[in-house]
Amino acid sequence: MNEESKNEISRRSFFLRISLGLAGISALAAAIPVVSALLAPLLEKKNQQWRTVGKVDDFQTGSTNLVTFTNADPQLYAGTTAKSAAWLRRNDDNQFIAFAANCTHLGCPVRWEKEAHLFMCPCHGGVYYADGTVAGGPPPKPLTRYEVKTFNNEVQIKTAPVSITTINGSKKA
Repeated sequence: MNEESKNEISRRSFFLRISLGLAGISALAAAIPVVSALLAPLLEKKNQQWRTVGKVDDFQTGSTNLVTFTNADPQLYAGTTAKSAAWLRRNDDNQFIAFAANCTHLGCPVRWEKEAHLFMCPCHGGVYYADGTVAGGPPPKPLTRYEVKTFNNEVQIKTAPVSITTINGSKKA
């Protein structure tokens, strides 16, 4: 083998190693969001917290109200985006029910139409009955429900960090 052949082989070997290294780095970068999406539900269960959203007397029997609370795992940079919301209904003296304020189709905020007794999504025409089940449109699942309890005359909702899996309705909060 002459000197030129050795240089040619080592050049090819060099570019092969560079190409394989860059492909490996790209594969690792693509795997990070996949792994984090798989681990997110496990981490959310740890971060669930009861959030007070008002006094029992603040809510009339039969009323549906939008309540706000801080996300269970707010980031320092989040600012007002650390706030989340839910629809809270008082069914009787001691029974409350709460729904996520986001449509299970694409996460748009739903609004309560008092006269029609329906939740409406303005983005793609999703409609939900008062119990959160789908009445029409593209939503694949009912509105996500939150656990609710009363403690020391306060209404509390069990929340978890808001993530992609929560917004698209594939996970109950």
